[in-house]
Amino acid sequence: MERDDLTKDNEYALSAHHSEEAGAQIRKKVWIVTSLLTVLTVIEVAMGIFLSERGTITWQLVKWGFIIMTAVKAGMIVMEFMHLGHEKKALKWLVLAPYIGFILYLAFICLTEATYIFSVGGGN
Repeated sequence: MERDDLTKDNEYALSAHHSEEAGAQIRKKVWIVTSLLTVLTVIEVAMGIFLSERGTITWQLVKWGFIIMTAVKAGMIVMEFMHLGHEKKALKWLVLAPYIGFILYLAFICLTEATYIFSVGGGN
């Protein structure tokens, strides 16, 4: 049976510019990133199961740990699986800057509104 993606009419299949060794290297990198994402997820789940709200300092560290690990996982996904890591610096910033700005805006709104309830005087 002949593959239909290797015909002369299909220019995409004929213009693949990497060898089998390069393909194996790409697949290896995908597996490494997938493994790292899995490890980070297991750590997050274990922290959620075993670390409860015992002390305010400990719980604050747990929450910051969740935030940092989630940001790292999101960055790994965007850079590897959405292929942004292989682009030029200007395109990376063009894509990432609006998201960074939106996250900073949300953090500002959350912090501003969290302090407002106590400044009014009716926080019962």
